[in-house]
Amino acid sequence: MEIIEIARKTLEGYFRGGNFEPSTEIKEKFKEIKSCFVTLTKEGSLRGCIGSLEARQELWKEVQENVVSAAFADFRFLPLKEKELKDIKIEVSVLSRPQKLVYKDIEELLNKINKEMGIILQKGLHSATFLPQVWEEIEDKIKFLEHLSLKAGLSKEAWKTSEILHYKIKSEKE
Repeated sequence: MEIIEIARKTLEGYFRGGNFEPSTEIKEKFKEIKSCFVTLTKEGSLRGCIGSLEARQELWKEVQENVVSAAFADFRFLPLKEKELKDIKIEVSVLSRPQKLVYKDIEELLNKINKEMGIILQKGLHSATFLPQVWEEIEDKIKFLEHLSLKAGLSKEAWKTSEILHYKIKSEKE
């Protein structure tokens, strides 16, 4: 729960006009360079989700940066208001390093992917990802890949000729 506490106290500090500085012990515990996504929900509905696929900085800093971005910079939502904070639930998903999925045909691809995987689709300059939690909403593998193709700004069939990567997550939520 400490990682959730970093996120929540960062938001609380933001609304107070200051920065939350974690303890030395917390910084030491979460000093590994890792990537993560922070998801905010309100009454069970998505309220913001921002993260990175590439590890760039210490995890505690990544959590702080992503929670602020999820609250105030997710273009799908208006910026979070302080009065909403009490109703916000936070989830932090720490990602493993993405691995290329090697397959010889579509059937093998569909057999290899599973609901524990986050999936990244890349084609040219286009890319998109779905965290494993999206499998709860889109259980069908083909529909999942079609939606991911559309999210990347491609045709829904683009997944068939795209590079597919996968990752696992460790998730904590309130």
